[in-house]
Amino acid sequence: MFTEKFLEVLNHEGVVSIVTCANNKAHVANTWNSYLVIVEGNKILIPAAAMLNTEENINSNPEVKLTLGSKEVMGYNYMGTGFLLEGTAKFLKEGEHFKMMREKYPFLTRVLEVTVNSCKQTL
Repeated sequence: MFTEKFLEVLNHEGVVSIVTCANNKAHVANTWNSYLVIVEGNKILIPAAAMLNTEENINSNPEVKLTLGSKEVMGYNYMGTGFLLEGTAKFLKEGEHFKMMREKYPFLTRVLEVTVNSCKQTL
């Protein structure tokens, strides 16, 4: 599911934007590349401390888009590349993935689990 280029981007710090939409209103939350943890091939786990609007939107509409990138990774024609991920999401408050993430990121109150259906390089 995830290319070597995508995994290379995750090894460099950068901003991740998480876009949700409900009631015809988009909402954007941000996190960091270094907080993304890939599990089960196409799932990404993200520690969540706040993300209250994000959770409210996902409860109404689980479709999400994420963008991320790094200026330190070679893109198609020049330094810097980015990705657009599309999929569905839910918040975890218990379970194996929650426990694993809580050990890694003690500040979290929940874990955002994104099941990625599409991962496209944009730059």
